[in-house]
Amino acid sequence: MGHSAIVNTSGNGDCHIILRGGKEPNYSAKHVAEVKEGLNKAGLPAQVMIDFSHANSSKQFKKQMDVCTDVCQQIAGGEKAIIGVMVESHLVEGNQSLESGEPLAYGKSITDACIGWKIPMLCYVNWRMQ
Repeated sequence: MGHSAIVNTSGNGDCHIILRGGKEPNYSAKHVAEVKEGLNKAGLPAQVMIDFSHANSSKQFKKQMDVCTDVCQQIAGGEKAIIGVMVESHLVEGNQSLESGEPLAYGKSITDACIGWKIPMLCYVNWRMQ
């Protein structure tokens, strides 16, 4: 049987903030700077991960490449706080409905619409070229 408890820890030194947008996108250099400032004031590591999808792409999966381009420019410009990105991708672009008795297309998402696998590779090449 479990028991309730209050436990104090030293925390997780590898924590980070994920910027995935809200009412509007929040991946720009201005947003990253604001988050870094807040983390520094709190005595936490200035580490940011950026979600290319969701509200940062205005929930339009094909706009993830626009986010990628901006984030790559920030990294190429010397931004060290961006420690990772999240890309909503699958083997085949788009998504499909999971219908009882209906066949599924191989490699296509059954949840959110995704960019195809070739696009993240282009993003990687874009980043490496900068």
